Amino acid sequence: MEERMEVSGMINGVPARQEGRKLWQYLASLSACLMAVGVGTALAWTSPVLPQLYEKNSWLVITEEQGSWVSSLLALGAIAGAVPSGPMADKLGRKKTLLLLAAPFLLSWVIIILASQLWLIYVARFIVGAGVGAACVVVPTYISEIAETSTRGSLGAMFQLNITVGILLAFVLGAVMNYTAFAIVCALIEVGFLASFMWMPESPIWLVNQKRKPEATVAMAVFRGDSYDPSEELAEAQREAEAASLKKSTVFDLVRTVAARKALLASLGGMFFQQLSGINAVIFYTVTIFQAAGSSMAPEISSIIVAIVQMVTTVVAAVIVDRAGRKPLLILSSSVMLISLVALGSYFNLKESESDVSNLGWLPLTSLTLFMIAFSIGMGPIPWMLMGEVFPAETKAVASGIAVMLNWFLVFLVTKSFPMMNKGLGADVTFWIFATIMAIATGFIYFFVPETKGKTSQEIQEELQGNVRLNKTRP
Repeated sequence: MEERMEVSGMINGVPARQEGRKLWQYLASLSACLMAVGVGTALAWTSPVLPQLYEKNSWLVITEEQGSWVSSLLALGAIAGAVPSGPMADKLGRKKTLLLLAAPFLLSWVIIILASQLWLIYVARFIVGAGVGAACVVVPTYISEIAETSTRGSLGAMFQLNITVGILLAFVLGAVMNYTAFAIVCALIEVGFLASFMWMPESPIWLVNQKRKPEATVAMAVFRGDSYDPSEELAEAQREAEAASLKKSTVFDLVRTVAARKALLASLGGMFFQQLSGINAVIFYTVTIFQAAGSSMAPEISSIIVAIVQMVTTVVAAVIVDRAGRKPLLILSSSVMLISLVALGSYFNLKESESDVSNLGWLPLTSLTLFMIAFSIGMGPIPWMLMGEVFPAETKAVASGIAVMLNWFLVFLVTKSFPMMNKGLGADVTFWIFATIMAIATGFIYFFVPETKGKTSQEIQEELQGNVRLNKTRP
């Protein structure tokens, strides 16, 4: 039964905000997020597959050095895909761009299925990386533009949640399927995305920006229901588009004022510490880590437990982030990750010194589970959230591009160097290095990251500029 528009009287002389029908907002977001599931499977594919390829009886025997390239080439592809994806989505539209993005995913899985040589897997990983990088830009953009205010939080959290669903799916499929069947199922996810998303409407906001208001009105009727009056919402979108077109920003605008410099430091610092926590090394090499730890549980089962915990905690994070605040959650997150990494390093130190660790078989799983929980409530989602909150509208696009490029470059750096660090320094020192970085991160968050909870964009900019005390003391 259709929800009817409700205007419940007046608030301060202004009509209360009308609420539209939610069904198609959720259906379109779920359909778009099938691509996020594809992103998760692409990210985690190496975790169950690389240990198989390291075995001497594998159809393709590779070294750990070659395995590090299989993992990290995705990140290089993501940089190449993220950069042009914004302009591409602006020119072609959100819907058409997303449908086209299924091509690199499908092509990469076909190459992986048919590959007979290592260089073909390298090519496939770079290609899927381009799709991953672009999807991380365009899917959240589409969802944010079709969602009304009351659903923006829950729908916005859906992208990150479905990435964790994809990671879990990859760990489960990798544990029960062979190399070829695993890749076929991953390809079928993209087929499912195409089959469902082709029926979804285009973003009304993009249509307004293209001066196609009649089509935007039709799309809005689908997303909000026939009883919803879209004129006010579309007029506001038009005003924002006109204002943005008058404010063309450059990289230099990011360092021109005190507020801009502090915003850039907080955003890039968040991305820097997010990736140098070692999170993607853990995701890409989960099974390998558990194999090396010799824990009491089968490595494949341990990795599935970690992925389930990550998925559940991502849901919890979406619920509590607006209540607890960004800064407290970030400090809690980095502190618990620090403790988890110290514990994991200590376990490997005892194991490598040939101490008896038979009574500590639970420690690797417990440490990595705590690490994932802590990451999922703070260091995972909040740096992305801050990126959207600390910059004014006119510099947000330029700043986001720099932050996304930095993020994926660091993914490449960490996933490429982790096996070499593990071999050259030992697993204990490697995890202690990540722990030290988390200790520095805790101090950085305390001193340099602003609290944005419950604040308007204007209030955040005033605080960054240093006008907070003045505003508080003003009569």
